[in-house]
Amino acid sequence: MNDDGLHDAAILLMSIGEEQAAEVFKYLTPKEVQKIGEKMAKLQTVPREKLETVLTNFEERAGEQASLVADTDEFVRQVLQKALGEEKAAFLIDRILQGKDVSGIEGLKWMDAATVAELIRNEHPQIIASILVHLERDHASDILQFLTERTRNDVILRIATLDGIQPNALKELNEVLNKVLAGSDKIKKTQLGGVRAAAEMLNFFNGTAEASVIENVKEHDPDLAQKILDEMFTFENLLELDDRAIQLLLREIQTESLVVALKGTDKALQEKIFKNMSQRAAEMLKEELENKGPVRVSEVEAEQKEILKTVRRLSDEGQIVLGGGGAEDAFV
Repeated sequence: MNDDGLHDAAILLMSIGEEQAAEVFKYLTPKEVQKIGEKMAKLQTVPREKLETVLTNFEERAGEQASLVADTDEFVRQVLQKALGEEKAAFLIDRILQGKDVSGIEGLKWMDAATVAELIRNEHPQIIASILVHLERDHASDILQFLTERTRNDVILRIATLDGIQPNALKELNEVLNKVLAGSDKIKKTQLGGVRAAAEMLNFFNGTAEASVIENVKEHDPDLAQKILDEMFTFENLLELDDRAIQLLLREIQTESLVVALKGTDKALQEKIFKNMSQRAAEMLKEELENKGPVRVSEVEAEQKEILKTVRRLSDEGQIVLGGGGAEDAFV
């Protein structure tokens, strides 16, 4: 989107109100949110002619110079928090409203995994671990799989034993990643890393890479390896969810995705899904499963991972309670 497009998008979003603007933001990437948010934060008034062009259906709301909102900073803050949640919005709000450049670790979130891996592959494994715990788990997992097996195993071990980021470590990250994370003696220890972080990243690995990492951790610390395994939640673990949780999950996923994800799964898991659907819906799902031709395991795993993301989200939101990767590219 060019600069004019960003400007128009900002006018549109600021004209439709916080709730509607927040809904739009949910469909944008972090980079798009940041760019449009910066435009919104700078936008105070627009000429009437511009409003008529962008918002022809709202011409009556435009004056010679139309003030869109009384407090643009607060508007941006509320929209981002509603769209992304307070935690995810905090960094963008800070960058947009304080006019700071977005680079370093936040910049890595917008790069593809291969590019990030290339940028950090020669760093010390402890530095790589400290970087990856700041990223989304699936993104970090993809990055790890572009690293060598030896580095990957070492990094996961360090992530699993990382109980926080000390100020000195943050300062080192500053040097490595354009001094984005401000390091000072006043910085409190940030609770990142740990067994849960390592387990969540491994949830996105395929079976071969996952087994290699777990075996490496076992050699160093069998108890730690077991703790990681206990924290991992795989597709088969859906069997451990209660019926209410399954019903909530089914409301969030598309039938086409479910059909692919259930290919080749244990009959007990399929039956658990069927029994939490209406009789008609269950019969239709069974029919689609029976009629579905061979599907690559990689496709099945991809759909399962998407469903597991939903499971994690519902868990993080407190809607469900969780208990306690796949094969190569074959067909099932």
